[in-house]
Amino acid sequence: MANISITAANVIAGAGSVQDQGIAGTTITAGQVVYKAATGKYLLADADEDTAVERAPKGIALNGASDGQPLRFLKAGPITIGATLTAGTFYFLSDDAGGICPLADVTGGDYIVQIGYAKDAAVLMVDFQITNVATAP
Repeated sequence: MANISITAANVIAGAGSVQDQGIAGTTITAGQVVYKAATGKYLLADADEDTAVERAPKGIALNGASDGQPLRFLKAGPITIGATLTAGTFYFLSDDAGGICPLADVTGGDYIVQIGYAKDAAVLMVDFQITNVATAP
């Protein structure tokens, strides 16, 4: 899968974005997509996981964190994602844990989870849409 290439140091929440915080349950890098596990900690979301909770994003990490460390994440709104985007293109959860990719790179058997759309070449408008529908294998 061709994920967008994110430079963690360039990930910045936009004005008016909705943010939250929690505790990381694994090593997380700014720009990765996270979900909330049953433990209450945040882990990396993944489009090819069997359990709905693991493919249900809660946010995009705004900072790096290791297991047990504080994590801040963006739940909705604009984020300078630290990658080059194609304006007007929708982006989706990847089958690489925590990754973001265009729809063309969502492969057979992956669940379709929309992350948001590119407002311009740098800003992703985050609006999670979880379909619970898998692509044909």
